[in-house]
This record gives sequence, structure tokens and C-alpha cells, in this order.
Amino acid sequence: MEVFQNIAVIWFFIGLVLFLLEFALPGFILFFFGTGAWIVAIIALFTDISLNTQLIIFLGSSLLNVLLFRNWIRTKLGMGKKSPQALEDEFIGQSAKAETPITPGTNGKVTFRGTSWEASSNDTIAAGENVIITGNKSILLIVRSTQTI
Repeated sequence: MEVFQNIAVIWFFIGLVLFLLEFALPGFILFFFGTGAWIVAIIALFTDISLNTQLIIFLGSSLLNVLLFRNWIRTKLGMGKKSPQALEDEFIGQSAKAETPITPGTNGKVTFRGTSWEASSNDTIAAGENVIITGNKSILLIVRSTQTI
């Protein structure tokens, strides 16, 4: 096809594919490589540059965009990392179900949001009992029995 004989059009479609792949792959990185491809497309539209120069401009502009703008855009879009306090607040007060018995001094397992977690408690909790998450220490959930409320 004649359309693909123009290198600027090829770079435009490479950028478009990278933008679309961003929706399928996590990480918010491909977006910046898509902008790098579009920068090369704009330059190639107005000048005649070699393939090596195009690749250097693509990689340089993509990496520069990632370094300069990724964190700023993630923050603006509300995609920034949650603080440990925010994660802790997200768990506290939520219900879980004991998979194994939990006693003071002996950890057990609870199911929370479809995942098995290590848990400890100052209460004696039977397997199958509903519990409330009161805190966490890294990936260990601190729980209490709903019967002691």
C-alpha cells in the first residue's frame, strides 16, 4: 500500500499501537513510547532523516518522557502509589472469614477479598468464623472476632 511507504505514517501507526497496548498492559509506560513514536513521525514528516537517527530520537524522547512526566501524570490521574497508611485504612474495619483456628500466640489464615492471608488475634477464633480486620503488620492481618463486639 502506498500509505505505508511514508515513514511518518509508519511511526504514527507504531505510536497508535503502543497507545492501544497501554490499555491491555499495566505500568503506564507504553504511553510514553507512543508519544516518542509520534515525535519521530512529526520530525520525519518534515525532514528526511536516516533510520538510525529515527531510532535514536524515538528511544531518547520516549525515555525522557518517562523520566520527566510519568510520576507527574500518574499523580494527576490518581494513579499514584498509595501510602502504607492508606492501604492500612483500606483494610481496617473490613470483614474476613477464618480458614483455620486462630488463638492468641498462634497465627492462622483468613480469607479476605478472595485471597488467603496470615492473621493473628488476641481472641480465640474458630475456623469458619467471621472476623473484623483491626490492623496489619506488613502482610499479617490483625483480626478480632465479631462475637466480641
